[in-house]
Amino acid sequence: MTEGTDGGPWVAGVDEAGRGPWAGPVVAAAVVLRAPIPGVTDSKRLTARAREQAVPVIRGQAVAWALGRAEVEEIDALNIRQATFLAMRRALAGVSASLPVAEALVDGREVPDELPCPARPVVGGDAAEPAIAAASVLAKTQRDAEMVALDERYPGYGFARHKGYGTAAHRQALEARGACPIHRRSFAPVRRVLGG
Repeated sequence: MTEGTDGGPWVAGVDEAGRGPWAGPVVAAAVVLRAPIPGVTDSKRLTARAREQAVPVIRGQAVAWALGRAEVEEIDALNIRQATFLAMRRALAGVSASLPVAEALVDGREVPDELPCPARPVVGGDAAEPAIAAASVLAKTQRDAEMVALDERYPGYGFARHKGYGTAAHRQALEARGACPIHRRSFAPVRRVLGG
């Protein structure tokens, strides 16, 4: 990231967590860094403990950061691709409200439209771009914490363990109990259980 005398231009890294699960929201994060943070990489490469330890470091060292989300109802209404883009737009809007962002680097092969700044996709960006890596950690830890809390509200599905992903245990619980309010009814495995 190039930094001028005014502290800019600022580049935001954007990533999401929860695109694939059968249940729960999709959460995105946008992060602007002055410099890479040692030890922060793609959230999938870090243990849960390492991710948790990294969160206050990221929040403390980031020039700006914000979270965005799309709820299950939005996922079902829009489709998961568009809901993911919505969460990313919300995260980037949160950062842009306090900082002039010149560009967003978005993990993956495509970028949402209607962003508050120019953007480009970065395949493997959560491992290659420090700001995207930091965003991946914030998004993942936020979503995981929410799924643990939702496990208490909707016990018996194992959300605290699998975080809503399509594990064998989740499938068995879904078949035995039916869908709960946080299941994504637009997803085929959930539809099948509901007889759709």
